[in-house]
Amino acid sequence: MADSPPAYRAVLDSNVLVAAQRSADPHSPNRELVERWKADEFTFLFSRDTLLEYAEKLLALSVNREDAVEFIALITALGEAVEIEVFHLPHYPADADDIAFLLCAWNGFASHLASYDRDLLDLSSVYESHFKICSPPEFLAALRSVSAPEVPNS
Repeated sequence: MADSPPAYRAVLDSNVLVAAQRSADPHSPNRELVERWKADEFTFLFSRDTLLEYAEKLLALSVNREDAVEFIALITALGEAVEIEVFHLPHYPADADDIAFLLCAWNGFASHLASYDRDLLDLSSVYESHFKICSPPEFLAALRSVSAPEVPNS
């Protein structure tokens, strides 16, 4: 029987990826999200505009250039590219940089958009019939609730 695709399709705001890349804590929820994506527990959705935002933020916030380039390459290799065809949204965020993430979630039929950005989180009720806008720990809790429990070695 073939493996079914991951149940969740998510867009991660740049603040989540920057936090994951900069964290020295191996138990960081942001790092865990990235590791769960690499383990194919959810589909990482990205668009050209979100990739540009990721690169810009990673480099602006002192993530090593080589690490940033490698991470962007990983996103393009393992993530799912979303072509933006619908540009009209029910409500636009206060920060124009956030539009790319909403458009990616909308056009990519996301289940979740994870962010620490209060402006995006405040829009959750507007978008709730389309996708869930939530904090990274909330999305992580959803992933943990559907992942198979680890079996200890005997």
